[in-house]
Amino acid sequence: QVMLVESGGGLVQAGDSLRLSCAASGRTFSHYHMGWFRQAPGKEREFVAGISRSASNTYYADSVEGRFTIFRDNDKNTMYLQMNSLKPEDAAIYICAAKLQESSTGIWFYNTETGYDYWGQGTQVTVSS
Repeated sequence: QVMLVESGGGLVQAGDSLRLSCAASGRTFSHYHMGWFRQAPGKEREFVAGISRSASNTYYADSVEGRFTIFRDNDKNTMYLQMNSLKPEDAAIYICAAKLQESSTGIWFYNTETGYDYWGQGTQVTVSS
């Protein structure tokens, strides 16, 4: 079991930056692939970014590629999402997710909800134009 708590959301203007954090506890953080999803009102939850256990692989949705950066500090049991050049369409609740991966050869469906076992409560990001 792992507990995930997001923080760092807020209200910003278009073009501004935010850094979201996801603090994990309960199990060894380095055993989990991690990811960020977001959900805007009336829309489906969508994949934003993913990062493998050791950060050897990162993945981004096309809509955020080049603007967002996902990274993690396993010593601090924390994953981050650096969001730059924010757009109004980025406004959503951003949700941290984790996938237990104890095998080095497992297949990870990083861009789907079914690819994750645990979810945080989310942090609100609002972007005004």
